[in-house]
Amino acid sequence: MAEWDVVVVGAGNAALCAALSARESGASVLVLERAHEDEGGGNTRFTAGAIRTVYNGVDDLRALMPDITDEEVAITDFGTYTADQFFDDMFRVTQYRCNPDLAETLITSSYDTLMWMKGKGVRFQPIWGRQAFKVDGKFKFWGGLTVEAWGGGPGLVEALWAAAKKNGIEIRYSTRALSLEYDDVRVTGVKVKGPNGVETISAKAVVLASGGFEANPEWRTRYMGPGWELAKVRGTRFNTGDGIRMALDIGACPYGNWSGGHAVGWDFNAPEFGDLAVGDNFQKHSYPFSIMVNADGKRFVDEGADFRNYTYAKYGRVILNQPGQMAWQIFDQQTVHLQRDEYRIRQVTKVTGETLEELAGKLEGVNKDAFLAEVKAYNDAVQTDVEFNPNVKDGRGTKGLSVPKSNWAVRIEQGPFEAYQVTCGITFTFGGLRIDDRGQVVDVDLNPIPGLYAAGELVGGLFYFNYPGGTGLMSGAVFGKLAGAGAGEEATSGRANAAE
Repeated sequence: MAEWDVVVVGAGNAALCAALSARESGASVLVLERAHEDEGGGNTRFTAGAIRTVYNGVDDLRALMPDITDEEVAITDFGTYTADQFFDDMFRVTQYRCNPDLAETLITSSYDTLMWMKGKGVRFQPIWGRQAFKVDGKFKFWGGLTVEAWGGGPGLVEALWAAAKKNGIEIRYSTRALSLEYDDVRVTGVKVKGPNGVETISAKAVVLASGGFEANPEWRTRYMGPGWELAKVRGTRFNTGDGIRMALDIGACPYGNWSGGHAVGWDFNAPEFGDLAVGDNFQKHSYPFSIMVNADGKRFVDEGADFRNYTYAKYGRVILNQPGQMAWQIFDQQTVHLQRDEYRIRQVTKVTGETLEELAGKLEGVNKDAFLAEVKAYNDAVQTDVEFNPNVKDGRGTKGLSVPKSNWAVRIEQGPFEAYQVTCGITFTFGGLRIDDRGQVVDVDLNPIPGLYAAGELVGGLFYFNYPGGTGLMSGAVFGKLAGAGAGEEATSGRANAAE
């Protein structure tokens, strides 16, 4: 029987941060990846790499990203993103339900964790293309999101895998964890199925970091409700809730928003699961500068309620609830130049029309007359006397509509017009396991389970209903580092847990 100090289940951002952190304590570490190496890395591999962190000015950013030049600083307003702002965003978008202890750990550890990752060889850069618009000759970052991993999600995975190899951490691919070895007191290992069949791997501590259950349609429907089996999966096909199930089987405490998840507007004809060749580009996130209509030709959501960072993760659910589980985003030439790069890929469901009447005839599944009437009502309601400014919540809204548009309202009047068909793409689920302040999984009596830790998307209690963009990777890194440190300390010190 193979024996390790720490076994980590999963091989994405949270898992590798846990592995690297455990290794710092001198523990021998094995990482189990269910996928083949070509598809490995979990959801991290599919992200664009945005990471939300506290920073108090450009000097903090330059310490994290030394490649920033003096010339770039001169033409950029990076602003600040203080801990207080991060707290405000977390509590506001989760409707004040997020666990305050988890939120405090996430926020106060965010910057130091990125600096720790930098020390492991991970590189970061400013999100020039997606989070900064140029106004009066100067770039201005908005929405509290400034940093991304170099090379996006794939670059982050490659950097973490390289760090693991450098630090003597073994990654075993095509190896699925089946169950935890548990002697009714502590976790002692993992039963796995790999290329050579089924075996038991003994460990002094196990870290579960294998993602949520978004790729499991049965669980989605069971916990999130009818219709969720129809959603597309934005990321990996391997996140089917195995880590959560294994922990619940030995009495772990379920926690968090089990009926909720991160779900966005996603190309209507995207494949069932994420495509690594396309990556994150099936998303369609420039909707604040458009209007969205459903099959009835009606607007159904306030596209300009807030910056995209604070609405995109909840609007996928809203789209899923529309007739036919779809919507069309309608752009006027006045805002087409603000579209993100994802609107210009080859694999896009797009129609154009020189006139609104021509466009209406091409919107598959949409009531043409109702659509034209809706656009007229919207155009008449736009407050054209308010200046348009994409960098701030400009207050350029509508008056008198049952579904308002609060900011960035532009009349749909200058053709040619463009329309993009979207459906719901689920990223990850919000329900999961309960952990303590050391990243240790607790049981249903809220007592720590000796030898068991968790990090990443299978940790519940942090996100409810929605989340601030870029917080997923940040939480994975913070709680991965925390869980790895706890597991490594337990494995190497032989410290008896109070529950033993």
